[in-house]
Amino acid sequence: MNKNLWLLAAAQGLFLTNNVVFIAINGLVGLSLAPLGWMATLPVMGYVVGGALSTPLVARTQSAFGQQASFQIGLAVAFGSALLCYWAAMAGNFWLLVTATVIAGYYSANGQLYRFAAAELAVPEFREKAVSLVLAGGLAGAVLGPNLASRTRNLLEVPFAGAYLSLAVVALVSMALMAFMRFPPLPPKQAGAPMGRPLSVIMRQPVFIVATAGAALGYGVMNLLMAATPLAMQVCGFEFDDAALVLEWHVIGMFAPGFFTGHLIKRFGVLTIMGVGVALNVLCVAIALSGVNLHQFLIALFLLGVGWNFLFTGSTTLSLQAYAPEEKDRAQGAINFFVFATMAVTSFASGALVTTQGWAWLNIGSLLPLAITGAALVWLAAVRVKTP
Repeated sequence: MNKNLWLLAAAQGLFLTNNVVFIAINGLVGLSLAPLGWMATLPVMGYVVGGALSTPLVARTQSAFGQQASFQIGLAVAFGSALLCYWAAMAGNFWLLVTATVIAGYYSANGQLYRFAAAELAVPEFREKAVSLVLAGGLAGAVLGPNLASRTRNLLEVPFAGAYLSLAVVALVSMALMAFMRFPPLPPKQAGAPMGRPLSVIMRQPVFIVATAGAALGYGVMNLLMAATPLAMQVCGFEFDDAALVLEWHVIGMFAPGFFTGHLIKRFGVLTIMGVGVALNVLCVAIALSGVNLHQFLIALFLLGVGWNFLFTGSTTLSLQAYAPEEKDRAQGAINFFVFATMAVTSFASGALVTTQGWAWLNIGSLLPLAITGAALVWLAAVRVKTP
C-alpha cells in the first residue's frame, strides 16, 4: 500500500457513506412525498439511472482530462446534488428529489471507478490486493453512513433534510482528500498509436461476459434486498434506528472482507471465490425467509454484504483479464453501464415488490439472478478447461 492507495481507500469510504445514507433515507423520504406508495423507491432508482446514463460521459472525461480531474468533477456534482436534495426535502417536492438523485448518479458513476484506479496505482503482482483493500475502505461508510443518517434525521424541522446537508460536507472532505492524490499521467496521444479492439469484440469474450454478469447481477441482488430493507422493517414495526443498525452490519459485511478477499483470490482462484459469493447470497435468502425478527434481518443482510464482496471483488479482478490498457476506458465504462442498468431495474422492482408482494416474495425473486450468476461461473470454468 502506498500513500495514493490509502487516500483512495479513504475516498472510497466517503463514497460509500454517501451511498449508504442515500439507501437509508431516500426510500423513506420518497414514501413520505410520493403520490403513490409503489413510487417510494423512485429516488433510489433515480440515483442508479443517473449512474447508468453518466457512464459514457465519465469515460470520456477520464480519457480527456485524467483520473484526478474526473474524480473531482464527480465530487463537485455530489456537493451540488446533495444541496438540491436538501431543497427538495424542505419544499416537499417529490419530483425535484428524483431529479436531484438522477444528477447525483454522476458521482456514483465516478466512484465506481475508484476500484479500477486502485489496480493502476499498484505493481502488477499486487493488483488483486490493491482492489480488495481499496474496496475495504468502504468499511468507513458502514460506520459513518447509518450513524450520519440517524444523527442528522431530526437536525432540521423536516425529517432527513439535515442528512442531505451532511452529505454536502462529506463531498467537500472527499474533494480535499482527492487533491493530495497523484495518479499516473495520461499517456501522450500519438498518431498511429494502437487504439485497441472495438468494444463489440471485447464484450464477446467469455471472461468479459462472466465478469460483467458477476458484477451486475451481484450488485443487482444486493441492491434489490438492501433498498427494500428500511421499508420492510418499517412495515414490520421496527424503528429507523433498528434499520440503521441492520444497514451498518450489512455494509460491514460488504467491505470488511476486503482486507483478505484479495489473498483468498490469489490462493483459491477468482471463480472459486465468486462461487462462494453466490452461495452466501443464497444463504442470505434462506435466513430472510425464515422470519422477520431483528436478528434475522441483521444476519441475512450481513451475509448479503459478504456475498456481494466476494462477487464484486472477484468480478473486478476477473475483468482485468479482458482488456488491454488502451481499451480500459470503454471496457470499464461498459461494465459499469451494465451494473447501473441492473441496479436501476432492481431499485424500481425493490419498492414495487416489497410494497405489493411483500418481503418473502422479494427474496424468492432474487434467486433467479443468483442462479444465472452461478451458471455463468460454471460455463467459464468449462470454457477454460477446454481451452489449453
